[in-house]
Amino acid sequence: MESKETIKGFYERNADQFGCVKTPGIGHFNVFSRDHCSFITPYSRRDYYKISLIIGRGTLHYADKWIYVDRPALLFSNPVVPYSWEAENEDQKGFFCLFTDQFLHNGNRLGTLHDSKLFKVGGTPVFFVDEWQQETVNGLFHKMMAEIQSDYVHKYDMLRAYLHLLIHETMKMNPADNFEPYQNASQRVAVLFMELLERQFPIDSPERYLRLKTPTDYADSLSIHVNSLNRSVKEITGKTTTQQITSRIIHEAHALLKHTDWNVSEIAYGLGFEEPAYFTNYFKKQTGMTPNAVRTAVV
Repeated sequence: MESKETIKGFYERNADQFGCVKTPGIGHFNVFSRDHCSFITPYSRRDYYKISLIIGRGTLHYADKWIYVDRPALLFSNPVVPYSWEAENEDQKGFFCLFTDQFLHNGNRLGTLHDSKLFKVGGTPVFFVDEWQQETVNGLFHKMMAEIQSDYVHKYDMLRAYLHLLIHETMKMNPADNFEPYQNASQRVAVLFMELLERQFPIDSPERYLRLKTPTDYADSLSIHVNSLNRSVKEITGKTTTQQITSRIIHEAHALLKHTDWNVSEIAYGLGFEEPAYFTNYFKKQTGMTPNAVRTAVV
């Protein structure tokens, strides 16, 4: 699982389908048809907000729950909560827009997005729409699609206004209440944790330092409580979350000591230690040897 997909990463991943629209100084906004969306959207966090009108059947997966989408629905995603979409078939229609907090709040504010019931952590991000609501939402997306192609000097103000209208219209709707817990949520959480842990490695340059270092870091990235993460990892793997992280860091440290010419300070910083002495003490506590002793033994 990617730790976070950026706006740039989104366009690189979809270079053959979607072109990037530059919005210097005002944040970012773009809108697309879902006609050519990926059949499966990878489970990851993003650094942008996204609103999708999903017309097509499929399943939305979160860390510890899922929901089957069998009729038109609006999906709201934020940069904090990771999710994935698994389409049931190729008959996928609708629209989606991407935007940053800076773009939405460049004009009049609509409160804080993280506090909104549409985007807040622990909120309900899915709203099934009836025929009349779908017609209204369709109209707003069509206006966005037309406006973003126009040469009107204030088109981004217009797009922001349409985005505010879409948010307001949804806030009048009732959120979906049929999310289901996974039958074995612990196994899914543990698998996602191990996948995310592995994706932090290898550390292939001193500048590419370890970003997730503690159980809380991983729990936050998966948008679950750290106690739930610890319980799941222990139940499935037999080891604590801290033990799994420690084991992987020590394994990487051995690889860096054996196969690179980095000094101990560079290895320490790459593995997320603020001071080389902290790394040396940590390594010796886990292995019984100092980093320099391991390197000397290898040579």
